[in-house]
Amino acid sequence: MTSGSTPAPATSLDDGIVATAEACLGQVGQARDAIHKVIFGQEKVVDLALITILAGGHGLLVGLPGLAKTKLVETLGTVLGLDARRVQFTPDLMPSDILGTEILDEDQDRRRSFRFVRGPVFTQLLMADEINRASPRTQSALLQAMQENFVSVAGERHDLPRPFHVLATQNPIEQEGTYPLPEAQLDRFLLEIDVGYPDRAAERRILIETTGVGDHTPQAVMSTEALLTAQRLVRRLPVGDAVVDAILDLVRSARPEGGDPSLKGKLLWGPGPRASQALTLAVRARALIEGRVAPSVADVKALAEPVLKHRMALSFAARADGETVPGIIAQLAAKL
Repeated sequence: MTSGSTPAPATSLDDGIVATAEACLGQVGQARDAIHKVIFGQEKVVDLALITILAGGHGLLVGLPGLAKTKLVETLGTVLGLDARRVQFTPDLMPSDILGTEILDEDQDRRRSFRFVRGPVFTQLLMADEINRASPRTQSALLQAMQENFVSVAGERHDLPRPFHVLATQNPIEQEGTYPLPEAQLDRFLLEIDVGYPDRAAERRILIETTGVGDHTPQAVMSTEALLTAQRLVRRLPVGDAVVDAILDLVRSARPEGGDPSLKGKLLWGPGPRASQALTLAVRARALIEGRVAPSVADVKALAEPVLKHRMALSFAARADGETVPGIIAQLAAKL
């Protein structure tokens, strides 16, 4: 390199990524618009769910009944061209009800053999409805499948479809007869997505458009292959040094040891490296759905709470003082 020449920036895009990005940006934008035509008043929730899938992860939807969580998953499956299934979790649900089981078959010659019957986990988009109602044994079976992308039954490995995503739901107020997910298992979810009430204008639209003769039917916009291409693109999008430093500063400041000095004594535990990985993927996916090919520090701030909220816990003293996890995350994000 001659003196005076300028080195190419580390975040430059090659022609192949640019061409793929141009095609994906249009498809992702159309998919986003198609989902918003069916799900009213939950724009942020829709975007976070779409970010979860584009980043190749799993999401935990936390909200009261009747806020269109099931409708959202069904709509996502249709619009993104995915095979979607729903499982209602109950206390008597067994791991085999999720993963599948072996049954004994007998042919015409009375020869017997075992045949594996796949469970509902063998799908591309699984809604685990009220996951905290199932026993820890069943929760662990699903969460292991989420982490490993395969299940083992009777010593045999059975690979799950690609892509494979789980959107699980929890009711934040009804805890009787439930088994809350342990913190180590919550860490398997890329984002925790809070589903709140729609505003008045959105609820008015819901009343008018969903109680008549007709109803909005979601239309397929992307194919499975197109979604896989978009997911591969997300991992190839460049992340600038400023964004990487912001992610590291945020995650590391949220830990009880070596974190932000103002949080001393307020945290029992904080996010690990998996949170940094999740945030790096999520900011790329957020940039893509907003029509950009590179994330910014603003993306880090916007996704700080859904990435970190379920990966932190407050001390008793902090809770007694009225501190909340979202409040602490907001304070840390404001310093970026």
